[in-house]
Amino acid sequence: MIGRLSGLLFDKNPAQLLVDCNGVGYEVSVSMSTFYNLPATGERVTLLIHMVVREDAQLLYGFGTSQERELFRQLIKISGIGARTALAILSGMSVNDLAQAVTLQEVGRLTKIPGIGKKTAERLLLELKGKLGADIGAAPGAPADESSNDILSALLALGYSEKEALLVVKQVPSGSSVSDGIRHALKALSKG
Repeated sequence: MIGRLSGLLFDKNPAQLLVDCNGVGYEVSVSMSTFYNLPATGERVTLLIHMVVREDAQLLYGFGTSQERELFRQLIKISGIGARTALAILSGMSVNDLAQAVTLQEVGRLTKIPGIGKKTAERLLLELKGKLGADIGAAPGAPADESSNDILSALLALGYSEKEALLVVKQVPSGSSVSDGIRHALKALSKG
């Protein structure tokens, strides 16, 4: 199995690359987030690879980071999510954005991605819950425990922005009950 390719970037068109490795050209499909971080044509590129061997094809999917490749592998394990859909998800959201959407169980953020309907988004959230940990890149500033998630959800329901809510939830003393945490967060928000 191919796990990594390093060579000259011979050609690049959105979502498809041709990497020349010592005279052999490999066609590699990539997410748009990886595509935008590629060097110019003719320069050296190194990609982490996920190889899919099918009866009729051997397909290479390339990633700029190990977190993105690991998330791709988690996504294709979900029933009804193929490699193309997984690449579309990674093209529509960064790894951290997806981890945050899963943590906050935000169906709306996923349904904005072309090809992802409400049922697929709900299935993704259910299947990925608890699986996007430190090794995949948990959302920066996302709450670590269950009571923090409840406090954050309450603040979002009250109309506070996600940014405000995340900042104030960090200030809540760890081990606080949900009601005490909400009280503490509202006091901090009212002080401005």
